[in-house]
Amino acid sequence: MTVAERLKFYGDRRQPESAHQDAPQDPEPYVVTEPLKKAVNLALFLRRPLLLEGDAGCGKTRLAYSVAYELGLPLYRWDVRSSTKAQDGLYEYDAILRLHDVEVQKLSGAERPAAQPEPKSEDMDQPPQQRDPGNAKHYRTFGPLGKAFRMRDRHAVVLIDEIDKADLDFPNDLLTVLDEPWEFTIRETGETIKADEYHKPIVIITSNKEKGNLPAPFLRRCLYRYLDFPDQPDTLKDIIQRHYEIQEKAAPTDDLQTTAAKKFLNERQERKWFKPPGTSEFLDWLKALHAFEDEPYSSEQLKQEATLPYRELLFKRQDDWRTAAKAS
Repeated sequence: MTVAERLKFYGDRRQPESAHQDAPQDPEPYVVTEPLKKAVNLALFLRRPLLLEGDAGCGKTRLAYSVAYELGLPLYRWDVRSSTKAQDGLYEYDAILRLHDVEVQKLSGAERPAAQPEPKSEDMDQPPQQRDPGNAKHYRTFGPLGKAFRMRDRHAVVLIDEIDKADLDFPNDLLTVLDEPWEFTIRETGETIKADEYHKPIVIITSNKEKGNLPAPFLRRCLYRYLDFPDQPDTLKDIIQRHYEIQEKAAPTDDLQTTAAKKFLNERQERKWFKPPGTSEFLDWLKALHAFEDEPYSSEQLKQEATLPYRELLFKRQDDWRTAAKAS
């Protein structure tokens, strides 16, 4: 049986008992469509990064949590910023701390500490009393990709979130490590870190196209999937049911769910939003309708409301708030 045959994402399974300590602890209220499930499994089969694009709030980031939870794999999240470099996800080397330790050792007249066994944890952080300035390994720590490359008994899921925020060279720089021979070198220690042949990282990348299209060489390396925001009330109701089942709480009435889903989608589709609300905002809004007051909203009350109640949960920008206020 091949690795690809053993590792498969179903989208609705419980976490295995053998889950890694760095795996997500809480299940995701994530409803996975069959096409999306197939895209994930293609990425697992081909060992290629899965690139997800779509509107904010459509579930790109949470998919990585759902995959890691169901498979019981460690999840290492890498939030990309405008200043992020590819090496940041591999390792960091603290030369200043090493120099500090050298000076402290000189001033104290202390001898070099006895050699310590290499720690078995994912990073190499050492307590101050055990750091040896003569050992460069005590001053390097691994980033999300670096940790995933060092896994030997299982895969790790790496979430590279909002890759489009970085410099345009960043995606192409990633290609040097997310392809054969799946290795990188730590210059300061002379180590070469190579991913295990049978446990290469599962890489899920999200993009909002903030800086335009990603480079063509990078796109050729990835599997691509565009995530549409749920545009049918029944789809939102499936998410609601999953959410309340996981929390083991009583869900709002079916009538309130239907009315709220229709009203929310109608507003989202017809209003010109600067920042449209996502599924998390919708779930918070529905929770307020259901449980904030002593008596929950009824579907009839919600239908009769000229403006959206609890707008604070849906509007996240001043221009959206003012537009809604003028329309009310």
